[in-house]
Amino acid sequence: MRELNINDFTYELPADRIALYPLEKRDQSKLLVYQQGKILHERFRSLVDFLPDNTLLFFNDTKVIPARLHFTKDTGAVIEIFLLHPVTPSSLVAEAMQAHTQSSWKCTIGNLKRWKDDVLVKELGNSTLEARLLNREEGIVEFRWTENISFAEIITRSGETPLPPYLKRKPEGSDRDRYQTVYAHYEGAVAAPTAGLHFTEEVLQALQAKGIATDYVTLHVSAGTFQPVKVQNAAEHPMHNEQVLVSRNNITNLLQGKFIIPVGTTSMRTLESLYWFGVKLQNAPNAIFSIQQHDPYQSYTSLPSTLQALESVAAYMDRNQLDILTGETSIYIMPGYTFRICKGLVTNFHQPGSTLILLVAAFVGDTWKTIYEQALTNDYRFLSYGDSSLLLP
Repeated sequence: MRELNINDFTYELPADRIALYPLEKRDQSKLLVYQQGKILHERFRSLVDFLPDNTLLFFNDTKVIPARLHFTKDTGAVIEIFLLHPVTPSSLVAEAMQAHTQSSWKCTIGNLKRWKDDVLVKELGNSTLEARLLNREEGIVEFRWTENISFAEIITRSGETPLPPYLKRKPEGSDRDRYQTVYAHYEGAVAAPTAGLHFTEEVLQALQAKGIATDYVTLHVSAGTFQPVKVQNAAEHPMHNEQVLVSRNNITNLLQGKFIIPVGTTSMRTLESLYWFGVKLQNAPNAIFSIQQHDPYQSYTSLPSTLQALESVAAYMDRNQLDILTGETSIYIMPGYTFRICKGLVTNFHQPGSTLILLVAAFVGDTWKTIYEQALTNDYRFLSYGDSSLLLP
């Protein structure tokens, strides 16, 4: 395994540069444009002016769920349950969100030592929500509720917006709207695909007016996106796994040979994972869509072209009569990675020493340092509620 010293991917981020709140108007955020070695400072509303004419923008249309639940015991102890991913009645997020009366999830649990074997209860108007700890070591919690409504409705009533831990503040009512893209559709993320937070209906209309093609994939962002790199050799960091959904229309559009720009690192990871699924299908026509973090770094005698890989995915969907391809990915995009599908990237400014910085460094090389220095010098706002960049290396 190659050596990647995590110290080479950090920088000094003053606390006052972390945006604790979003701007009132989404598209008023700053936009740093890095294009063929040049850097420009613009506003996000002008994004359309810098996209190549044959661009195809890919958005992640996952929807953030109110994943943080609080239960107060008779003793006054507060137990926080943070939803990670469903276990029953289905491991598929879309199906689990529509479950009625019962669902179990893997969770992280705050104040776990105060939760013995008792049932936690929360009154929700016409319904009562109960939580039982099924597996203390693995954090498996079973939820039951009395009203015949979906789990999505239950957590909408009872949960809080799962703001990133580095914001160090409690969620407010306005976060339910602002920590969500305007095109969010499929419930299941516990963190927002934040590059998309800058888009407004006006920006989307401007894209359409210029003839910029758009499409949507789904990656349900997990809490692992905030997991810090704790090892000196960043290549040894264990990547988180996330559920992805890709449509037949996505593949058709990708096969048109356009200039692919994902909006956000989650969209990028989804699209690049499709290539590696195509690689797997070349060797095993009935392979499962599950991309492991080091799949791109194996020794291959030969690799298919992007077109060949995507055609393999299309053929797989045809053989299995699939309109939607469901899979999972823990792909690790770090320096040394060769991009197969993505030609540009819209993304925010990320935490020092994070896997997201490693992804940006893989895409633009050491220039990431200059880009971040320019952003700091020009008073850009950082992290989830911060400003944006368009990277066109």
